[in-house]
Amino acid sequence: MDEPILDCLIIGGGPAGLTAAIYLARFHMNILVVDGGKSRAALIPCTHNHAGYPDGIKGTELLQRMRDQACKYGAKIETEFVTKLERDEKASIFTATWGSGGAKARTVLLATGVTNRRPPMDEELHDDALARGLIRYCPICDGYEVTDKKVGVIGSDSHGVAEALFIRGYTADVTLIAPDKALSLNAEDQEKLRRAGIECVDGPTQAVAIPGDCIVVDTAEGHHTFDSIYPALGSDTHTQLATMVGADLSTQGCIKVDSHQRTNVEGLYAAGDVVIGLDQISHAMGEGGVAATTIRNDLAAKNPILREPIREMQEAASGS
Repeated sequence: MDEPILDCLIIGGGPAGLTAAIYLARFHMNILVVDGGKSRAALIPCTHNHAGYPDGIKGTELLQRMRDQACKYGAKIETEFVTKLERDEKASIFTATWGSGGAKARTVLLATGVTNRRPPMDEELHDDALARGLIRYCPICDGYEVTDKKVGVIGSDSHGVAEALFIRGYTADVTLIAPDKALSLNAEDQEKLRRAGIECVDGPTQAVAIPGDCIVVDTAEGHHTFDSIYPALGSDTHTQLATMVGADLSTQGCIKVDSHQRTNVEGLYAAGDVVIGLDQISHAMGEGGVAATTIRNDLAAKNPILREPIREMQEAASGS
């Protein structure tokens, strides 16, 4: 017998996808979460700006709690990487494919997120530094933790300048370092950095050592030691599945959605960092909740969702 068609397939098990899963499971929807296990939230050593956790919480623990909560209400979660997404226009059904199988669904929520571009350095050294807070990727999340510390920002364009200026609100000791060659900044950016007292260092650069509680960066101008470094090298948005079914992208390369997280493709929704907006756990969760509610209501508009009386459900379960 063929597997029943899902009400919703959620691709991505980060804060957006798991929030949507919790909502949809509690709406009594038949859903499946397929997660490749690459959520950026899992890389957070300890987040201190997530409401309700005054002492902070590890990213992995937060995700596990959300997975447990979704499963408690009937959601199913598979650890797989979806490689293909198709849509049958006539039947309005999506088909997703991954290594060990696939699924069909009336709706799909893409919560596939983004990947930060890493600075040039040994992978093992990077992961150790990240776990210890010597490398940080989100000054909005954890800028407070570098208050009055010595911070390096690796970036060479206006994005790097903007991040250095943002961090300058936490500490007076900020250095902007070019990742691969001499800094090339326009006059306006140079003046902003000068007024803020931000030092500039030419590249190429590479993080080379972790002596104690600091990180050493090798640059064209010699070694520099910092309490933390922030790579401001941009990120890669995971939109491949969206384009497979004809979803529109924004000029920033994110999936375009309306105010209810709908894409231009009927039945396809997107939430979290894959959508343009504030890359924050709280924001992703909010979009996940909006998307889930929209999915439920859009499905109900086509076929009213009416709970069967308890007696009829019991008879159906017993086969009588």
